[in-house]
Amino acid sequence: MASFGDLNRVNTNIQSLDSQLSLNRINRDLSDNQLKLSTGLRINKAEDDAAGYAIATKLNSRVAGLEQAMSNVGDAKSVLDIAESSFDTVMDNLIEMKSLSTQAANDTLGAEERGYIGDQISKLAEDINDIADQTVFQDTQLLNGADGGYSGSVDLTFQVGERASDTLEASIDAVNVSELFDGAGTGSISVSTAGAGALSFADGATQASAADYRGFLEGIDGAIESMNGRVNEIGMTQSSLSIREVTLSQSISANSSASSRIMDADFAKEQSESVRLQILQQTATSALAQANNGPQSVLGFLG
Repeated sequence: MASFGDLNRVNTNIQSLDSQLSLNRINRDLSDNQLKLSTGLRINKAEDDAAGYAIATKLNSRVAGLEQAMSNVGDAKSVLDIAESSFDTVMDNLIEMKSLSTQAANDTLGAEERGYIGDQISKLAEDINDIADQTVFQDTQLLNGADGGYSGSVDLTFQVGERASDTLEASIDAVNVSELFDGAGTGSISVSTAGAGALSFADGATQASAADYRGFLEGIDGAIESMNGRVNEIGMTQSSLSIREVTLSQSISANSSASSRIMDADFAKEQSESVRLQILQQTATSALAQANNGPQSVLGFLG
C-alpha cells in the first residue's frame, strides 16, 4: 500500500504496484467465479476446499457403490424370477401327476389303461428333470443342486450394498425326480435315484395296481409340499430384495444430496459475485491507469 510521499518518487510507482496487485487478485477471483459458472461446481480442485473435496469424493464413491448395488438387486431378482417361473411349471406337472394318479387309483380302470397313465406320469417326471436342466442364468444351473450334482442346493450370495457386509444369502434346493420323490416308491412303482432320477410304473411285465397308485399319492403330496417350501423361500428372499431396493434408492438420494450441497455451485450467489467482481475489475483498471499517470505530477517540480 502506498505511503505518504510515495507519489514524489518516479523509479518505483508504489501506487501502481498496489493497483496491479488488487487487479490481479480480482482477475483471479473472477476467473474462479467463471469456472464455477461454467462447470456448475463450487469445488473444481482440492485447493478450493480441501476438506469439502475429500468429503464429497467419499460421498460420490459411496453413491457409485450404491448404484451398482441397486443394479445387483435387479439381477438377483431376475435370478429368482427365473427360478420361480420354473417352479410354477414343475408345480403344474405335479398337479397333473396328482390328477392322473388319482384316476389310476380307481378300480374301474384295467391294467392297460393304468399302463397308459403310468407312461404319462413318467413323461411328466422327465419334463421336471428337463426343466431343471434348462433353468440357467448366465451359465449357472439354478435347479440342479451344488455343482450340478442333482442334490443339495445352489447357494448364492448377492452383494446388495456398498459395504463388504451388505450381502443377502439365497439357497435354491435341487429340483428333480430323485429329490422330490425320494422314498415315494410303492409296490410296482419305483423311483430311480441315479442322476436326476426317474419314475417307473411297472415291475417287469406287471403294471402298477390301483393300490400302488393310492400309495403313490402320498409321495406326490410330499413332492407338492416340498415345492411349496421352495416357492416360499424364494418369495421371502424376493421380499427382502424389494426392501433393499427401496432402502438403496433412499440412500442414493440422501448421499447425492449431501454431495451436491458440498460440490455444486449456487448459481444465484455465483452470478451476484460475478457482477461484483466485474465492477471491481473496472474500478481497479481505472485506478491502475490513474496510478500510472501519477509520476507525471513530478514534472511540475522541474517547471
